[in-house]
Amino acid sequence: MPNVDGHQPGAFCWVELATLDVAAAKKFYGALFGWKFADFPMGEFGEYTIFRINDRDVAAAYPMMPDQRAQGIPPNWMSYVSVESADDIAGKVPTLGGNVIAPPMDVFDMGRMVVLSDPTGAVLSVWQPKSHKGFGLTAEPGTFCWSELWTPDTAKAKTFHTSLFGWNTDVMPAMSGGDYTIFKTGDTGVGGMLESTRVPGNIPPHWLPYYAVSDCDATVEKCKAEGGKVHMTPVEIPNVGRFAALADPQGAAFAVLTPKM
Repeated sequence: MPNVDGHQPGAFCWVELATLDVAAAKKFYGALFGWKFADFPMGEFGEYTIFRINDRDVAAAYPMMPDQRAQGIPPNWMSYVSVESADDIAGKVPTLGGNVIAPPMDVFDMGRMVVLSDPTGAVLSVWQPKSHKGFGLTAEPGTFCWSELWTPDTAKAKTFHTSLFGWNTDVMPAMSGGDYTIFKTGDTGVGGMLESTRVPGNIPPHWLPYYAVSDCDATVEKCKAEGGKVHMTPVEIPNVGRFAALADPQGAAFAVLTPKM
């Protein structure tokens, strides 16, 4: 399996679930992806749960904070981008039209982070790694493989993210119509973007994480059996693979992809 010990700046390096029920999340994702878990105390905030495959870190979850609940923030998956300096990123965000939601903070000895939103309102975090580098395993079933920005203003979002992270872009036709943008570091694709207004429903700007699975259709059926929801039934993406958009029983959205071999 492709173990990972670090991530280049500009690459997605971590995903984190804010949930109303951590015990239920463990049950759901354990059944869906085969994740095991380890819990770490966070004092008055409960426990931080690391999800693992073969003793390698693949994701995390924590109970939603009282202030998040008070603001009506729904359960959600947060994507993190690896950066060399969280403070430098925080300084650039306002100049590019974004907002710093949580200023630079140290997370024990593990790293330094910032939570931000782009000019269209999509929330993202950055991670300056110290002892915790992020994903310890990728490109295997049950691991993160992509993050995708759904936004009503792709031009504004593109300018912001390419300026903030130094990403370059490629464009291809989107299945929903219009263009699909691929964000890249050098020649490596790290994420995507599509225009959310082309998809039915009032979808707020957000980053959607994708997890690799060996059988998309079987995973969808397992999701339903475990109490999850199907937002988009399995669809074939030419030259990419078969994917579906889902949500866990608490409502946190994510996607699954069986890559084309």
